[in-house]
Amino acid sequence: MVIDTDTETKLKPLIKTKVERNLIIDLFDNYKEKDKLKSGWGFSCFIKRDEKTNILFDTSPSGEDLLFNMKEMKVDPKEIDMIFLSHLHNDHTGGLIKLLEENSELPVIIPSSFPIDFKEKIKEKGAEFKEVSTFSEIGEDIFSTGEFKGFTKEHSLIIKTRKGLIVITGCAHPGILNILNRVDKNFSEDIYLVLGGFHLDNEPQLKIENIVERFKEKKIKKVAPSHCTGDRARRLFEKNYENNYINNGAGKIINF
Repeated sequence: MVIDTDTETKLKPLIKTKVERNLIIDLFDNYKEKDKLKSGWGFSCFIKRDEKTNILFDTSPSGEDLLFNMKEMKVDPKEIDMIFLSHLHNDHTGGLIKLLEENSELPVIIPSSFPIDFKEKIKEKGAEFKEVSTFSEIGEDIFSTGEFKGFTKEHSLIIKTRKGLIVITGCAHPGILNILNRVDKNFSEDIYLVLGGFHLDNEPQLKIENIVERFKEKKIKKVAPSHCTGDRARRLFEKNYENNYINNGAGKIINF
C-alpha cells in the first residue's frame, strides 16, 4: 500500500510512544552534585517508577532542607506513594514529620524495632506505618531485606528491574557484604546497582579493597556510593569500576 505524504502526516499524531521514567534522584546527602541544594550529614533519595509505586527512601535530618531540595529537583511530595525508612538515626528520619504534613496519605515502611513513640508520631500525622522484620515483598517489584539485628537495626530496599536488582542502603550498619549476601540468598537475578551509604568511612584500606573485590566477584554492574561510604572507599570503587562508577550526591539523577 502506498501512503501519500498528506495521509502519513495525519496518521502520525495517532502513534503514541511510551516514554518510561525510571529515575533515582539523590535529594539529600553530605556529598553534593548541585551547588544550590542544601547538604549535610544524612541521606534521602526518591525513586520514580513508570506507572508503579514511587518511593522516598529516608528523609534526611531536616524536613525544611528536604522540601527545599525537592522543590529544586521538581519532586512533588504528592508524587510519593511510599516512604521507606532504613533505620532510626535522625540523619535518615529527621525530615519525616515535616514531609507527612505535606502528604500523609501514604504508608511508612519501618523496621519492627522502631520505638512506640516514633510509631505514634506517624499516626498523629494521619499516616500509617507498616513494620518489617524479615525479608518480604512490600510492593510490586519492591522488597525489604528484612531487619538485621545488632546494635543498629536496619533494613535495605531492593527493587527488581529489567536490568537486574537495585539495592539501596541507608548506612549499611549491618555490613554491606552481609546485606548483599542476603539479597543473593533471596534472588536468582544479578545485582545491577548498589547505591547509598556503605559505612566504610573509618575502615582500614585492606578491608575496603577486599569489599570492592567481593563486589566484582558478585558481578555487580554499577555502584553509586555516598553518605557514610567515605572518600577513600569512593576513590577505590571509582578506580575499580571506572565508567560503571556513579559519582553520587545531592542533585544526582540516575536513569535506570
